[in-house]
Amino acid sequence: MSTTHQRIDELVKTNDILLFMKGNASFPQCGFSGRALQILKACGVDTKTIATVNVLEDQEIRQSIKEYSQWPTIPQLYVKGEFIGGSDIMMEMYESGELQQLLDSKA
Repeated sequence: MSTTHQRIDELVKTNDILLFMKGNASFPQCGFSGRALQILKACGVDTKTIATVNVLEDQEIRQSIKEYSQWPTIPQLYVKGEFIGGSDIMMEMYESGELQQLLDSKA
């Protein structure tokens, strides 16, 4: 495992809610990242409790996270070490109530 993959693995395992995104919780820099944050807020998650990784600041992480998750796009949500998906998956799960159930069960 590369050192970048090890860094990602450590971040995933040590943060309850982790969002790899473009920008940060205070200033999302793409619509999909902003939407991911809004979905989490709608589920009652305080954005101050969300760990975020700005992939625009680290090109190695930006590429390696796609390999790590085997998911081609950003943002990417992890909850308690489990890969959930990107903003489209989050939206589908939010609309069905599944995301809220997942967050409640892992709280």
